[in-house]
Amino acid sequence: MTSSAVDPVDLSQRLIRCPSVTPEEGGALDLLEEMLASHGFTCFRLPFSESGTPDVDNLYARLGTAGRNFCFAGHTDVVPPGDTKDWASDPFQPEIRDGMLYGRGAADMKCAIAAMVAAAAAFIGARDKEFGGSISFLITGDEEGPSVNGTRKVLAWMRDEGETIDACLVGEPTNPTVLGEMAKIGRRGSMNVELIVDGVQGHAAYPQLADNPIPRMMRLLSAVNDVPLDAGSEHFPPTTVTITTFDVGNPTTNVIPARARARFNIRFNDRHTAASLRQLLAERLDATGEAYAMSHSVSGESFLTPPGELSAIVGDSVRAVTGRTPEFSTTGGTSDARFIKDHCPVIEFGLMNETAHKVDEFAPVDDIRALAEIYAGVLERYFPDQV
Repeated sequence: MTSSAVDPVDLSQRLIRCPSVTPEEGGALDLLEEMLASHGFTCFRLPFSESGTPDVDNLYARLGTAGRNFCFAGHTDVVPPGDTKDWASDPFQPEIRDGMLYGRGAADMKCAIAAMVAAAAAFIGARDKEFGGSISFLITGDEEGPSVNGTRKVLAWMRDEGETIDACLVGEPTNPTVLGEMAKIGRRGSMNVELIVDGVQGHAAYPQLADNPIPRMMRLLSAVNDVPLDAGSEHFPPTTVTITTFDVGNPTTNVIPARARARFNIRFNDRHTAASLRQLLAERLDATGEAYAMSHSVSGESFLTPPGELSAIVGDSVRAVTGRTPEFSTTGGTSDARFIKDHCPVIEFGLMNETAHKVDEFAPVDDIRALAEIYAGVLERYFPDQV
């Protein structure tokens, strides 16, 4: 018995038609569940809730019960399209124009999920479902949102159920300009920091009678921003500090404000943890002698899957289809790989990220088909034929 083939372009279009703007499921998980079940996967729909956050539906599907479990992971939720009048075509009515498939989620990352399903169907069809292992899908509807009721809770459910994965490929768009040039073996951590400096309001003509918080805030920001926090590490670029806002809320030209606020984002490498970074910031800020209040939030620690079996398999598969050797990078933002890395080696490889979240988001049709070939090659190399 063999499984029927899946056309990754057709499935991409069907997924894009599902208006799955976070946290709405939009029919995307229903479609995937039906498709995977028809190919022999056991499917689990996993809705999760938490006070203060929207309810989110998720899907975990597995074929096989023995051997190593290779997991494809991704998300069907998408960011809002914005003003649909700015699009050349309806963002949820996919169109192919000049070899490009247009629609919200094409690049990030419904086409990659379609390629994963097509690859799994082709692989298990060729092996007649006998390959000495297991294949699974972990698909969330909460990657573009708070990331509270999605992948993290699915992984906790899996742990409670005794469900383990041995390697994971996340289909985030990783290539800057051409398919095959970059895969992600880790990600920088991300910390958002807010500083508040209190002063004394007063007349601009009598600064000696006030306490202007602006110069004090400038000195604090300089202490963080002007001297690099590190020089990078073997697999990571230097940590970056990006000041995102500096506000005093003062509409009047002759009044010294009473308070200044500033926010900055730090993308940090594996030379820091969130705790050590907070300590370093405090040391630099305290050295200025200025009084301040600081608050912070961390969306993820830095992590790395050192080059090894998984990266070699992905690299060989990419090279076999595209002729390119991908750079193993840790650049970019965060992804749900930050949760998966606590459970197994994880790597990210998908389409180009040039139009992700943009108006007229697209993916080249040829790249969608090539990506399905790459993913099939990953399965073939991870589960070598024992015959």
